[in-house]
Amino acid sequence: MNPIVDKEKCIGCGTCVALASNTFKMDDDGKAIVIDPKGDDDDMIQMGCDSCPTQAITLE
Repeated sequence: MNPIVDKEKCIGCGTCVALASNTFKMDDDGKAIVIDPKGDDDDMIQMGCDSCPTQAITLE
C-alpha cells in the first residue's frame, strides 16, 4: 500500500495526520505529505485516505 497525496486537491484539514501521524504530516504550505508509506498499519492508512474530504489521497 502506497499512499499518494495530490497537493492540488489537499485543503490541509489534517485528518489524515490525526489518524496516521507516522505516515502523513503537514508541510510548510499546510498541505499533507507522505513521510513514510509504511509508518502506520494498513487500516490506519486506509482510514486516513478515506477521511480526506477532497479525496486528495489515493492508494496504489
